[in-house]
Amino acid sequence: MVFRDSVADVLVKKLVKWGVHRIYGIPGDAINTIMDAVRRSGKIEFVLVRHEEAAAFAASAESKLTGKLSACVGTAGPGAIHLLNGLYEAKMSRVPVIALTGQVDSDLIGTDYFQEVDLLSLYDPVSVYNQRISSPGEAPRVIEAACREAVSNKGVSHLSFPLDIPRMEIPRNVIESDLSYTETVCIPPEEDIERAAKIIMESERCVILAGGGARGASEEVRLLSEKIGAPVTLTLPGKGIIEDDHPNYLGGLGLIGTAPSQDAMEEADTVIMIGTSYPYTQFLPSRAKYVQIELNYVNMGKRVPVHAPLRGDAALTLRKLLPLLKERDGGEFLKKYRKKMSEWNSKMDKDCADTKVPIRPQIAARALSEILPEDAIVCCDVGNVTVWIARYFRAKKHSFIFSPWLGSMGVALPSAIGAKLSFPQKAVAAFAGDGGFTMLMGDFCTAVKYKLPLLCVVINNGVLGMIKFEQEVMGHPQFGIELHNPNYAQYAEACGGFGIRVEKPQDVKSALQEAYNSGKASIVEIMADPDERPMPPKIKATDAIHYATALFREKFQY
Repeated sequence: MVFRDSVADVLVKKLVKWGVHRIYGIPGDAINTIMDAVRRSGKIEFVLVRHEEAAAFAASAESKLTGKLSACVGTAGPGAIHLLNGLYEAKMSRVPVIALTGQVDSDLIGTDYFQEVDLLSLYDPVSVYNQRISSPGEAPRVIEAACREAVSNKGVSHLSFPLDIPRMEIPRNVIESDLSYTETVCIPPEEDIERAAKIIMESERCVILAGGGARGASEEVRLLSEKIGAPVTLTLPGKGIIEDDHPNYLGGLGLIGTAPSQDAMEEADTVIMIGTSYPYTQFLPSRAKYVQIELNYVNMGKRVPVHAPLRGDAALTLRKLLPLLKERDGGEFLKKYRKKMSEWNSKMDKDCADTKVPIRPQIAARALSEILPEDAIVCCDVGNVTVWIARYFRAKKHSFIFSPWLGSMGVALPSAIGAKLSFPQKAVAAFAGDGGFTMLMGDFCTAVKYKLPLLCVVINNGVLGMIKFEQEVMGHPQFGIELHNPNYAQYAEACGGFGIRVEKPQDVKSALQEAYNSGKASIVEIMADPDERPMPPKIKATDAIHYATALFREKFQY
């Protein structure tokens, strides 16, 4: 195939070929030729955001939900730098994103020119592929390689374009084959599956731990749990893989999880890990046998010794494993933890029925799960809000976006924008604290501009709540965490959206319903109790002592 287009034209054609539907970003002089090629093509939507960090978060969210390549763009210097935090989210969540950045003219590189930054060095740690386009002759192959590497390695590809390169024509003698990428199906060998089945059948107290890699295998996880009578617990990225009201579900594991899941894990003699390399090994049993189903072999046995490694796609592997397992009811072990979980849920329900003022924030998380459709997408920020969603949102067929590995505040709103643009037919909600929401609240204007009916829940408690709790657990009085907040409901109205402030717990659900029914980008501002703490499921004596010390020091200013 002979190319006669400009480098910018070829870039757009390659992105279209690789399934990119939109590019998030902010234009600038160093990328204006690329922007014009996007305009002329008409095949890729450009989404103008208010901060490049939001562009990368939105692209990452799109890839998390679709599994396909997404794109973001930033101009030279600060524009390119601002993309990085959101790109680290994509890297650590292992989703394919291509980042396009501008650079100064080729003959000015290395002269300390205006906005010249060493982008290749800056992007090297975050990228699976990282190149500067130096000539039009190499452009088709390098662009193709960037797309291929991002998709096949599930990571970030970065291409830097000096200002003069995108407008250059591709030489007539450049020939390139037109190949497409097909995902390889991976299933473990029969002998490995048989070994795993034997270990599972010999177990008496088996627990299933599923993570983000089990998405797409919800039905198989449920069938496994029911066939062998094993309780299921989930990592944070796995929230929603099994419905919260399933009788075998014990909630999440770890500090933001439940007491029944932690107790069951401590008793387990066998753990089936599906699509997770769960890092918090203090919550995993040291003497149990482990069966691990994992597509990425790098994660196999990364945290615990694995007795039956099964490298393969979660759904396909479970379909091969299930016929080898005999049905059983789980005995007293399952019965015991079903009862414990019922008691835990009763406690959670009681928390959500509290009528005290200020509002307990978990009430908003529970109410949100009651007004959203079953297939809604929920984008949760980082902080105490993560705990409220993990514990109190009653998941059915919902999809969730968290920042589970990077743990970056500010992720909820731009993720919701990416989610809604990718799935316009689905309800999308952002759940954020006042600290996280304010970081990128300018992009609420983006939601209004593109007429995206997002439901944003902002927990306004006037403090950085999780940091407050962390300081107290370490024995320190709270310091440097008080916030001066705007009226978020009025801000929503000023931007052209819908806003409502809630000060009484009995009004939370109706306010959420009103905002959802508005058909606009909306903010429901919950005036929440700053002293509501995300207590771990089981409290250690040392933490209690440190906490009491902190409260004493706060009271007496010591």
